[in-house]
Amino acid sequence: MQVALPTVRVVRNRDFPVPKVPAVFALFWVVKTLTTGIGETGADFLGTLSIPLAALVGVGGFALALWLQLRSEAYHPVRYWLTVLSVALFGTMIADGPHVALGTPYWVDSIVYLVLLVAVLAWWKRSEGTISVHSITTGRRERFYWGVVLLTFGLGTALGDATAINAGLGFAWSIALFGVLILVPLGLWRLGLDATVAFWSAYVLTRPLGASVADYLGSSHAHGGIGCGTGPVTALGLVLFASLVGYLWWTHADEDAAGRTVTARHQELDPAEV
Repeated sequence: MQVALPTVRVVRNRDFPVPKVPAVFALFWVVKTLTTGIGETGADFLGTLSIPLAALVGVGGFALALWLQLRSEAYHPVRYWLTVLSVALFGTMIADGPHVALGTPYWVDSIVYLVLLVAVLAWWKRSEGTISVHSITTGRRERFYWGVVLLTFGLGTALGDATAINAGLGFAWSIALFGVLILVPLGLWRLGLDATVAFWSAYVLTRPLGASVADYLGSSHAHGGIGCGTGPVTALGLVLFASLVGYLWWTHADEDAAGRTVTARHQELDPAEV
């Protein structure tokens, strides 16, 4: 007599019915830029209290938030944006690390992070065939996504410090510089630049823009700021962050309709792969 054995299926890459990232619209960029400022002054403020405390909050918060995000089955604005915020804080620390520990100029750090970012994007593209944010519908693509996000924070932090400190522009002129530069991908996209290239270019530039604004507000007059203090600036940023994310959660305004459409079309063409 033959006994049928149960089939065990090993799932190596989870699929999600819709993208696990928000829609890209104006408020997305506002919240994203806000997280960069909070990460900048938050890291500085925690560092003045205790370096071990800053490391614990930065590393522990990042690990916990990313774990919760990756194990979830669907996009949720609170969980997603808390992960971005933790990456902003942790990304500031790892970006400043080589400069503090090794004394490398920020422009050298910028080149290193740029090379790493391009390499990971190329790996992602070769592995998945797309690096569009509307295609984050599998676990593997989501891991690529967060790896790229972390590198963009490192690159953006190094770029901001390179212009403000190494180039001597200061925070105010850095705000003006990156405020103009971040409009370039938008303008080129209007003229036909690939939307994915425009997105990731702007994503990198939000970091030095937001960090320069936060540094300008929080730094003392002697260091080129207006002296509000890193603690108060961080607290204000967190209040604004909580308000905006709460609005997104309440209204569902950031659900990725474009991603849903892409997923639906793919299901029609090849249901077995989605």
